[in-house]
Amino acid sequence: MLKKTGIAIATVLALAASSAAVAHDQPGADWISKDAAIAKVKALGYDAVRLEADDGHWEGEATKQGQFYDIHVDPHSGALTKNQLKP
Repeated sequence: MLKKTGIAIATVLALAASSAAVAHDQPGADWISKDAAIAKVKALGYDAVRLEADDGHWEGEATKQGQFYDIHVDPHSGALTKNQLKP
């Protein structure tokens, strides 16, 4: 009986942790919209921009002058916080 209870508790904790992880991949209520974030990145001279909510920020890819970049965008200000050239 004790073994079944331990397994049940472990299962509940695992489900709770996975639910919390999924919640981080959704835009927060106080975030700027995806379209607004894309507009801010494009205003910096980037062309095609693809963004999705991930780990508390907008994350995605963009192109600039034929180069591909991994980017992160602050979800509140729209500031570009990462622009790493892809190999």
